[in-house]
Amino acid sequence: MRHMLRFSGYLIILLLVCLGLVMGYLLIRGPHYGEKLLVDVVPFEHQPIPENVKAMHERLFVADLHADPLLWARDLAKRADYSHVDVPRLIDGNVGLQVFGVVSQISPVHNVDYNPDNDAFPLLAFSQRWPASTWFSIPNRGVYQAKKLYDVAKRSNGALQIVTTKQDLLKVLAGKLSRQWVVGGLLAFEGVQVLEGSMERYHKFYKLGYRMMGLTHFFDTEAAGSRHGVKKYGLTEFGEELVGQMEKDGVVVDLAHASAKATTEVLAFATNPVVVSHTGVKGVCNNRRNLADEHIRGVAKLKGVIGIGYWPSAACDVAPKEIVKSIRYVADMVGVDYVGLGSDFDGAVATSFDTSELAVLTHALHSDGFSEEDISKIMGGNVVRLLLEVLPDATESHGQ
Repeated sequence: MRHMLRFSGYLIILLLVCLGLVMGYLLIRGPHYGEKLLVDVVPFEHQPIPENVKAMHERLFVADLHADPLLWARDLAKRADYSHVDVPRLIDGNVGLQVFGVVSQISPVHNVDYNPDNDAFPLLAFSQRWPASTWFSIPNRGVYQAKKLYDVAKRSNGALQIVTTKQDLLKVLAGKLSRQWVVGGLLAFEGVQVLEGSMERYHKFYKLGYRMMGLTHFFDTEAAGSRHGVKKYGLTEFGEELVGQMEKDGVVVDLAHASAKATTEVLAFATNPVVVSHTGVKGVCNNRRNLADEHIRGVAKLKGVIGIGYWPSAACDVAPKEIVKSIRYVADMVGVDYVGLGSDFDGAVATSFDTSELAVLTHALHSDGFSEEDISKIMGGNVVRLLLEVLPDATESHGQ
């Protein structure tokens, strides 16, 4: 028994030494090392874009339902030469609205099939030099990332404007129409594990400005099962209460990572339009992550929007024309009014372009035969329509 205890002690010491070495290595390499390792723009030869398509792209209001740049240590007010999103590149890509996803829990190994309720986020937070208060507190991670976005907006000289109400969005739309270089930013949770089952905490995050919430990310939560969780259950009693309150408050429900059972139940329960912010479709790229035909129809029935992603497992390819196949699939099945963009930029994915190069997607849509009116809806009009229906009026909102 004494020998076993001694061996266990040695093992713990060895693990602590290994952890210390990893953390020291990350500190030496700097906070940008992990992002450069996990986020990539792969070499790809895009087709030249005709001048008439470039002009069309400039006339669009572009909206992206999901990107994760708040995870990383970059200053988003400044242009970077790696990864996918910052304010200058959003302007270059003519993006009018960017939904900023907030990740608060990650798995040690990226697994689309099965993730126990563990948390490797402390290592990421440490490597990105986040405050110690975020290392072991999931809610504090949600607060910290929101404050990061507000700070970028304050330092952007008006280029980034936080959207929490219909009036905020209308102001951004007016700015784009008058050719001002302005981008709207909307805060969203990727998984409500950040609430830890507390409606009181939900109200606090609502006041902080969150206006979209995914019920799950890679883990089952108190609200619903995840496509990638252990039990993959449906909508819970807390989840029903949460969805009901979100609908009253004008917070968009996001089903991007919800289990098939939870997705079916939310689509039957919800009355407001919902989104699947970043996904592929099984009819084009068949895997657990992507959306089944019955759920495509369910989202359309609620007049929601499905955001098609750009990474390999979303479209089974990173070429713009292959991404458009998934957009075409949804449009042909339920109509062009219910499909949009959900890049997952900066979300530990590889793509063939960054947000400054979004005209390549407009070109691919045009080449596939979509009209300018349809392209306008896909590239952002459908998201604007949904948000103007769901978001609260300024008199009803309590955002920051």
